[in-house]
Amino acid sequence: GAARAVQPVHWRPFMPNGFPGVLTGAAIVFFTYIGFDSVSTAAEECKNAQRDLPIGIIASLIICTVLYMAVAVVLTGVADYRSMNNAAPVVNALRALGYESIRRWVGAGAIIGMLSSLLVFQYGQARVWFAMSRDGLLPRMFSKVHAAHRTPHVSTWIAGLVVGIPAGIWDIGTFADLSNIGTLFAFIVVSAGVLVLRKTQPDRPRGFRVPLSPLLPWVSILSCLVLMASLPLLTWLRFLAWLGIGLAVYFLFGFRRSRLA
Repeated sequence: GAARAVQPVHWRPFMPNGFPGVLTGAAIVFFTYIGFDSVSTAAEECKNAQRDLPIGIIASLIICTVLYMAVAVVLTGVADYRSMNNAAPVVNALRALGYESIRRWVGAGAIIGMLSSLLVFQYGQARVWFAMSRDGLLPRMFSKVHAAHRTPHVSTWIAGLVVGIPAGIWDIGTFADLSNIGTLFAFIVVSAGVLVLRKTQPDRPRGFRVPLSPLLPWVSILSCLVLMASLPLLTWLRFLAWLGIGLAVYFLFGFRRSRLA
């Protein structure tokens, strides 16, 4: 419905902050794509991970990217981009157009979407800690499984508390930037791991093989580096401090207890 109110004049200039502004914007909103990689943490619970995971991740990525682009095109066409510096730009733009019924549905959908995203993130984090604990990189309590539900309940509770309490106290934008840069760095590590393992362990059994290697891993690494370079310096400093804490946990605890030595 809002597409009927698009005014092309709002698209001129099309990139008011130039291509660097596009990269900065992409780096800031990158957290909206983080949930897709969380699907991979459910690999051990899939009946056919080699087939189901790629289909689920790639198909959902394509669908959501098309929807993101459609919303961005319409939103910037119905209102001046300078008026969108608020917590709910879509809802406020619909209110300005007088689309009250649509605005209510969009607002409700946004809340449901945030809840589902939080659920996926928490689900993935608990499973990552479970796998790390099982391999000796974290204390054994993280790999405890509930007797009735057969889920890592301790990891789930800790993940909820560790995420929920800071999010309710400190600036959410700061955590969004840290989440972005941390995930981008993790993607770089995974992509580099594909390159290294293809050389060092070419015959190792694999549940899924990355196509077009080494081209795709290198494209992934370079793309992530470009987005990381677009984030503020303060985010980099916080990331390095957080990375230092993680390395300290690894070398002081996980390194000596790792099953893979």
